[in-house]
Amino acid sequence: MTAIVKYNAGNVQSVLFALERLGEKAIWTDDPNLLRGAARVIFPGVGEASSAMRYLRERGLDVLLRSLQQPVLGICLGLQLFCRHSEENDTTCIGIFDAHVRRFNGAAAQPPLKVPHIGWNNLSHLRGALFDGLEENSFVYFVHSYYAEENPAATARAEYGAKFSAALQRDNFHAVQFHPEKSGAVGHKILSNFLKIKG
Repeated sequence: MTAIVKYNAGNVQSVLFALERLGEKAIWTDDPNLLRGAARVIFPGVGEASSAMRYLRERGLDVLLRSLQQPVLGICLGLQLFCRHSEENDTTCIGIFDAHVRRFNGAAAQPPLKVPHIGWNNLSHLRGALFDGLEENSFVYFVHSYYAEENPAATARAEYGAKFSAALQRDNFHAVQFHPEKSGAVGHKILSNFLKIKG
């Protein structure tokens, strides 16, 4: 069974539906025992970093998440919160990845870019279990104003004015900036690959 972390960030229903399409039973919970006992954990999120971290700290979920030993997947805000620090309201995050999260400076790009970055973008430098069987330059769907800088832990990269880490991995922790649950066949494959990772 897959546990989806329950906290004050949205986009849970589409993840549940995506797992259902893959035949995976999932629960949405903030119960520490259920999270520890799950075969794998997904940490999704659409929201604001500082309020999300406040909620997690108040319930001890930040410490719990760091302690998990099974495969864990952060999605969108989940990736950012797994980093060390976010520029969004100067937020200290969970620190799984030694990465800094910055805001896109769309006005500095030539031509200027809209922020948030919304839409389909290709991935490059693919490596690791999440991207098994996928071709370089596969397209996925993004919705974000903040991004993790390029980092040695990156398992995929993308570019929107600036080059950034589109996916990160360290030990049992995986994270993607894009939304696999909204990324069609490519996203379906990424989630399927995650479900096959052994703890």
